[in-house]
Amino acid sequence: MSIGNSSDQDRPSVGRALRDARIDARLTVEEISTSTRVRVPIVQAIEQDDYSRCGGDVYARGHLRTLARAVGLDADALVEQYDEEHGGRPEPTAPATLFEAEGIRPEPRRPNWTAAMVAAIVAVIGFVGFTLVSGGGGGEESGKPVAKDTPSDTPSTSEKPSPSKTSDPKPSESAIAGAPADKVTVRMTAEDGNSWVSAKDHNGKLVHEGVLKEGDSKTLTDDKRLDLVLGNAGGVKLFVNGKEVEHAGEVGQVQRLSYTRGDPEAG
Repeated sequence: MSIGNSSDQDRPSVGRALRDARIDARLTVEEISTSTRVRVPIVQAIEQDDYSRCGGDVYARGHLRTLARAVGLDADALVEQYDEEHGGRPEPTAPATLFEAEGIRPEPRRPNWTAAMVAAIVAVIGFVGFTLVSGGGGGEESGKPVAKDTPSDTPSTSEKPSPSKTSDPKPSESAIAGAPADKVTVRMTAEDGNSWVSAKDHNGKLVHEGVLKEGDSKTLTDDKRLDLVLGNAGGVKLFVNGKEVEHAGEVGQVQRLSYTRGDPEAG
């Protein structure tokens, strides 16, 4: 009888690893559900190694990758462990047989006589029009150049391309720099994926909570202090009191930050 590796036996299960990482990050199940959009019952079931609510292995792997990134775990390693504990990945579906593919052959296309007749009529009309314009009118008008009767040679002002307008939906850095000195001002812009954001004022009151979608910005102010929780810290660009914060965290990392008036300093 074979005996498994002791390191594998000591390794926590997939659900336990996710639960421990969430607790270490000081996040509730509800906060994880909000940032990942995985429903609370599914998060609770996965943390108990119950994958019956996921709807199959494919969805289970997707949920595991999302939850792992939210709590700062290696998503690939966690999915690999899941495959080891649940019999590995399913075999790919066999391709359809040649007989089945040949059974849906389209019928041969028939000549489109209608299109051919229309093309011939257009060619005849074009030839007649060309003959009339090039000298078929006779009389005094026949000696006049055709260009005189075609004002289309002069370019119209309406045909000139309008200059393109440069749109910049993001606020300029000079506007950020104009933040009032007697307040703490934080502006967040999601630049690398979505990020779940929570913010409280100096009294501990929740002033903002939700998912900041990629490309969107949010500005918050308070008289004394702002406490932030960023679910994807490395994907958020921060300006605090008019000054850019160079490194708030890594992509996919949950980060808790506090800022007061003056130069930004993480609490």
